[in-house]
Amino acid sequence: MMKIITLFVSFVLLTACWPTSISFRDGSVPPEWKRFVVNTLENKAPNAPISYSSELTELVKDAIQNRIGLTLVSDESDDPQIVVMGAVDGYSITPLSLQDNTAEVKNRLTIRASFEIYISSPKEEVMELNSSRFADFDASQDVGSIQTQLLEEINDQIVQDVLNKLLSNW
Repeated sequence: MMKIITLFVSFVLLTACWPTSISFRDGSVPPEWKRFVVNTLENKAPNAPISYSSELTELVKDAIQNRIGLTLVSDESDDPQIVVMGAVDGYSITPLSLQDNTAEVKNRLTIRASFEIYISSPKEEVMELNSSRFADFDASQDVGSIQTQLLEEINDQIVQDVLNKLLSNW
């Protein structure tokens, strides 16, 4: 009987001190942030795939909506607290120099993107972000056959840069 009472008291004490909710969002963004809009990124990189800037735009929208929990609105007339604009500035494939006497020859796909993030609440602010990310691949591989995999890897990094910038000042 004493064991049961001890267990019950321990259970009550532990659950009384346990937090009722743990969330990444709590305290991470100002409570004034409710809505956002991401304008389609401009494609300033002549070598980038035609649809790349719109694909990256959609990934940024999805990340802000799903990871931060804000509501996507269609345009700036819907009074968003955050407006994200930007451009894909560079898309290049360059050979890497050989090092350490290795026989492997590698190429590097580098993508540069710039963003301007306008925040209207709780105070007006403009944040700028320049992100340059890359992925290496064997020079013997055809870029077209592995492009999807390389873009996924680079896009994840660029989107994370945008999220980090949004969350860094708060």
